[in-house]
This record gives sequence, structure tokens and C-alpha cells, in this order.
Amino acid sequence: RAILTLRQTLVSKVMEHDNSNLYEKFKGLIGEVVSGEIHYVRHKQVIIMDDEQNEMILPKENQIPSDFFRKGDTLRAVVDDVKLRGAKPQIILSRTSPKFLEKLFEQEIPEILDGLITIKNVVRIPGDKAKVAVESYDDRIDPVGSCVVMKGSCIYSFVLELRNENIDVINYTNIQSLFIQRALSPAKILNIEINEEENKALVYVDADEVSKAIGKGGYNVRLASKLVGMEIDIFREGAQDEDVELSEFSDEIDTWVIEAFSAIGLDTAKSILEQDVDDLIKRTDLEEETILDVIRVLKEEFED
Repeated sequence: RAILTLRQTLVSKVMEHDNSNLYEKFKGLIGEVVSGEIHYVRHKQVIIMDDEQNEMILPKENQIPSDFFRKGDTLRAVVDDVKLRGAKPQIILSRTSPKFLEKLFEQEIPEILDGLITIKNVVRIPGDKAKVAVESYDDRIDPVGSCVVMKGSCIYSFVLELRNENIDVINYTNIQSLFIQRALSPAKILNIEINEEENKALVYVDADEVSKAIGKGGYNVRLASKLVGMEIDIFREGAQDEDVELSEFSDEIDTWVIEAFSAIGLDTAKSILEQDVDDLIKRTDLEEETILDVIRVLKEEFED
């Protein structure tokens, strides 16, 4: 019995040592891309095993919405976190993290791997749209062209892995107004007013450029705001003197409704009135009755 107890103690210490080493190893890999074979596909998570038979977990919330997995497939993801569950390390992966896209760029584009091009910022709406700001300190190197050469063949290999996520590669500049203009591509910008105290930019475009600036689901302006680190409001040129901030209607429109419109880049009365009702329903997830009531309130303002 004493020998059995000693053996159990030794086994326990070896396992504890192995778990400690595994924890430290993957702690050092946080933010790095790893790959493995899918062993189990469950409702709330996918279990992956690497070449050393280490178990890794990809939770549902860290999966791209259109991800589809089968047992035996090979999967790439970034190490997002490492937790201790009892004495055993739990390795959490992510495919939705901006870091995943950044690392894919580093792996697939030689100029980034060699340090000739620097990634300044990455923002994503996983599976839908992303914006990546890049910069080169060598004037002879075109950072955007190097990333999207030959009509996208350079990034095509991992666009499929990201479920056809639309990726805008943008040339970084520390000139704020120019960076905002580039971040809102493909919209053509007429004028930009920057309020540094409020960390906000008022961007004016022609009427037919409003939808491009805002983008489907408000994705373009939302990602541009995150990329430049500043709130961006879109205005139709010539309407700024006539338009009214949506917040001015807070006595007639609930705050949560105003926030739903602001989330897709619609912060003024006319920016909403210029939109199609069906499109507003899809983009805001608000009830049709609520949107029609908002439109009624806004129209009364201009009729008065």
C-alpha cells in the first residue's frame, strides 16, 4: 500500500509539472496563431488537438458567424487566453479577434514578416468586414499594393478562411483628416471638421455618397471610427445648416432608440429621413412601428 501511495504521489507530481509547463508554454503563445485537428464539434464549442495532443477550445462566441466545422478538419485560430481549471490548463482560441487577422497578414505577406511594412491597427466585424491600416518607412515600398498585389492574390488565401470577410487595406498617415478620408473609402469626402476636445469628426459628403460612407449595416463608418480612434458623424453636404442632431429629439424619442440609430452611423434627422424604411428595420433591428414613429417626429420638425 505504501508503494502504491508513493507511486500515486509521483504520478501526481509529474502531472502537476506537465500542467505547469503547458500553462507557461501557451501563456507565451497568447496572440499567436496555432493550428490543430478538430476532434469534437459541440453546440457551444469546438475541441481541437495540436500535433502534441494538447487540447484547445474554440468557444461559440469566438467563432466567425458563418464558420462550419467537421471532425478531422484542420483549423487555424489565435490563442486568446489560458486559464487554470483546477490544475489543468484550459487553452481558449479565437477566430474573431483582430489579432487573428493581424497574424494572418504577418504569416502570408513577406514584407510584413520582414518588418518592411508595419500594421498600425486592425478592426473587424468578423465574417463581414475589416479594415487594416498599414505603413512603410521605406518610400520605395507601397504598403497597400504589397498587401493586395495581383488583384488580391496575396490576401486571397486567408479571405476564404475568414469566410469571405471583406478586407479594406488602408495606407496609414498621422495626418488625421487624411486618415479619416482613407478610412471611409470608398466614399468620396468633401469636407472634414475635427473637434479634438470631443474627439469627434464631422464628415460631409454628397447625397449619393452617404450610403457608401455609412456602409451596409453601418459597418463602414463604424469600423472607420474604430480604426482612427474617433467618433465619425456623416452629413450630406449643404444640409448641415438645416439638419438637426438626433439627440435634440430626446424628449420625443427614447434614448435606446436614438442609440440604435447612432450605432449604424445615423445621428441626424435628415440622415434617417434619407434612408429606406425596410433598410432601417434590417440595420437597426427596431420594430417597423418604432421606425415609422421616429420618421413622423422628424418630418414634423421640418414641416414646422
